[in-house]
Amino acid sequence: MNDKSNDTVRGHRLASREEWLRARLELLREEKALTRRSDELARQRRALPWVRVGKDYRFDTDAGVATLAELFKGRSQLLVYHFMFGPDYTAGCPSCSSIADGFNGIVAHLENHDVAFTAISRAPLAKLQAYRQRMGWTFPWASSFGSDFNLDFAVGITEAQQREGGAEYNYRREAAAPNPQTPDGPSTRFGGEHPVSQFARMCGTDPFTYIRERPGMSAFALEDGVVYHAYSTYARGLDALWGMYQWLDRAPLGRNEAAGPWWRRHDEYAGAGSACCR
Repeated sequence: MNDKSNDTVRGHRLASREEWLRARLELLREEKALTRRSDELARQRRALPWVRVGKDYRFDTDAGVATLAELFKGRSQLLVYHFMFGPDYTAGCPSCSSIADGFNGIVAHLENHDVAFTAISRAPLAKLQAYRQRMGWTFPWASSFGSDFNLDFAVGITEAQQREGGAEYNYRREAAAPNPQTPDGPSTRFGGEHPVSQFARMCGTDPFTYIRERPGMSAFALEDGVVYHAYSTYARGLDALWGMYQWLDRAPLGRNEAAGPWWRRHDEYAGAGSACCR
């Protein structure tokens, strides 16, 4: 058998099965250490103090107007995905849509473990319902249109905040927004178009309007009729919830995004048939 130890394929050294196994076992030790660290972070996440939610938020849902407490539907915990879909959008954010493809099928499992789930967006309910039907999703989706919910949980900013600065996202105060069409560098381009401009166009709006919505997730608890805010995460904190990336991180070429964002809504890929989640 020829010695392939010096051969490479796409930058990867070729090795015998025995050499591969030694390298894999070394990596396994690192993976187990990361798993244990992740378990500890989950414990710390659960140990965060709770904050009483004092404002009377109202949402439009499939079943009518509901309070935040009513979104629990008799359960003691509520997980919320803050889906980027503003009132002026004509379609949901492609990135949030990819994340939603991943969580669409888990709602029944959560609901049978004392955990309610809903997506919440600022777009009017009729827009959300039409888009959900287009995508073939079944998860609950509530509209926060007209309420302060998105602003209070740092997943939306006002035009004034965008102009003058002072908005908070991912636990940082933001300066006035630069021109979102200005590229940050070659790695953020896709087909010569800045990602923000690209996604804004895919949502039927302009870049400044598009970035007034932000993605995130929040966790709430209900005790003796009182709602408490337990946890929120944003930006790269959502990576672990983005199922597509969990698979790509284990693929031979990884995320492979040197050219920038490549994903589309699942019904927009070439050759896409009926919605994959129907």
